[in-house]
Amino acid sequence: MLKPHPTVLRRLVEEYETLPAADPRTGDLAYTLCVSTGTRDVHHALARARGWLAAAGQEPSGAGARVAV
Repeated sequence: MLKPHPTVLRRLVEEYETLPAADPRTGDLAYTLCVSTGTRDVHHALARARGWLAAAGQEPSGAGARVAV
């Protein structure tokens, strides 16, 4: 499986976590995170993304923020 570049992945995670749950882009970001991480659930996608980012030394600034679908 191809991995997204850490900078792109960090931007996706940060943008997802800062958007209000009612924002229509939230669903698109959740989908993109799932596709990018090879998962089917945004919770799993965020966990995998955070793991990859930690391994790359690029943890998102708001780690552990809101998780909604």
